[in-house]
Amino acid sequence: MRHPDVPESLESWWILHRMFAFDRRAWGRVGAEARGRIGRAAAAVLGRLKAREDADVGLAQMLGHKAGLMLTHYAKTFDGLVAAQTAVDRLELAEYLRPKASYVSILELGLYEATAKIHAVLSERGLKPHSPEWNAAFDELLREQAEQPRNAGRLWARVPQRRYVCFYPMDKKRGELVNWYALPYEERAKLMLDHGKIGRSFHGLVTQVISGSAGLDDWEWGVDLYADDALTFKKLVYEMRFDEASARYAAFGPFVTGLQFSLDELATYLNGDHVPALNAAASA
Repeated sequence: MRHPDVPESLESWWILHRMFAFDRRAWGRVGAEARGRIGRAAAAVLGRLKAREDADVGLAQMLGHKAGLMLTHYAKTFDGLVAAQTAVDRLELAEYLRPKASYVSILELGLYEATAKIHAVLSERGLKPHSPEWNAAFDELLREQAEQPRNAGRLWARVPQRRYVCFYPMDKKRGELVNWYALPYEERAKLMLDHGKIGRSFHGLVTQVISGSAGLDDWEWGVDLYADDALTFKKLVYEMRFDEASARYAAFGPFVTGLQFSLDELATYLNGDHVPALNAAASA
């Protein structure tokens, strides 16, 4: 049942973030021939995942103690995420990877404005709320939203191929004194419209991937930011701090940042002689 106070959303890729510490000292004690074999085997498995139409994978070298390597898996089914996780766990390389954190979510496009319009259209048609006719009409209008070129392109875009990545989870506050979910729909919609204007002001500088995780992980959303200049993350997040939707109602989890690299640079990452590069053509 569609509650009138609940904004609809469009979902697409299931997403799994996995963060590991890489034991470089143990890896360094492995002979060169074995390192080459293990690295090639890992690249082959990740390459097969990346080549699938129903999956994708991104690799990033992370900064700080929270993680050394982040794998971002996309799959069109929940089971696909399980298959990707299992494939990585079976690698001989996994002996040198210590899990540090993970996050499960699904790519999401929020529809605050569109949901209000859908309810208004159905009201104008005189349909009884939640009747079979109302539900069918609601589903059709929602499908039209998914088919709009702008939405369709965002829903099924693959992992953005930009050099730097930042990931963090977040909630909307729901305490006794400050509760986002107790606000009237119209007020929440206005706040989200204003919030979105800040993101759009960074158009071309950053690619944002918002994923919903209510009922899937500890927070309500996961946020991936991709940019060609890491300073963009600071500028965007700091400016959003002054937006009321964030300043008053948002709570943020731990941030992790790093640089993406292409799959053919996996050996460079593992051996640590150079900083691995992002070759967009090789990563596509």
